[in-house]
Amino acid sequence: MGGTSRWVADDWDKYATTTRTKTTDKIFTSRKMHADLDPKTINIRESRDSDINPESTPIITAVDVTGSMGMIATYFVQHGLGNFFTEILNRKPITDPHLMVMGIGDVNYDDAPLQVSQFECDLTIADQLEKIYVEHGGGNNNSESYDLAAYFAAYHTSIDSFEKRGKKGYLFTIGDEMPPSGTSKILLEQFTVDTPQTDADFKTTLEAAEKMYNVYHIIIAEGNYAKTYLDKVKAAWTELLGQNAVVLKDYTTLSELMVSLIEINEGRAVDDVIGSWSGTTAIAISSAVKDLTTKPTSSSTDVILFD
Repeated sequence: MGGTSRWVADDWDKYATTTRTKTTDKIFTSRKMHADLDPKTINIRESRDSDINPESTPIITAVDVTGSMGMIATYFVQHGLGNFFTEILNRKPITDPHLMVMGIGDVNYDDAPLQVSQFECDLTIADQLEKIYVEHGGGNNNSESYDLAAYFAAYHTSIDSFEKRGKKGYLFTIGDEMPPSGTSKILLEQFTVDTPQTDADFKTTLEAAEKMYNVYHIIIAEGNYAKTYLDKVKAAWTELLGQNAVVLKDYTTLSELMVSLIEINEGRAVDDVIGSWSGTTAIAISSAVKDLTTKPTSSSTDVILFD
């Protein structure tokens, strides 16, 4: 449970110098599901307010770690986490960010199709990210188990932002393949603490997650599957999420894109968000968000709380 400390840029800089020359295998040394991240042993992950973080905002970043997507996990350890927290704290689109990271695989083929950290607001999140088993798995079914991230967010998180203030958090799933149709009750029982009576349809799961989270899917165009079938992948995700399905053509700007999507959702004009970046980052962000519609500032809250 995060909430009792804050991000310190100097701590990140010291940490990053130890990882930036390492390969993925040297950073992610787990060769099986780490016990700390195993959803089979986790009932609830909590994001709680505290004196130092009085208005917490939970953010879940769920990364495909199959096949060619292992590069994203490495990017986060070497650059992404620092960029993300720096821009969120400087731009302040939301208050007191609490970040959870998930690793996503394929529930039909992999030993670790879902891995789940705590919510953290300091460098502890990097330690948990390094525990992820980058399985490099997946199968030949043209999709990964992105739905498991939404399932866990919907049914196994408890967040003060929503429960106390009616303020949604953010859930970003990230990968290059098609969305799954859902997950069978047998596999849910195998990989979570639940014993469901029915299969979990992805659309139904998304609806449940969207009650507490603003849900986005970021399609990594550089991934192997998307390189060949980008239009097909974009169409399928757009059918599920509308404009909240976006294509990113440069994965090294992933953190900046997530920050941009949060800013736009919180009411900042799309053109202003694009103009706030420079160089190749601005080009990548513009390509991803230029067709989005700025949302009213109240869009992330649909619950009215009564005393």
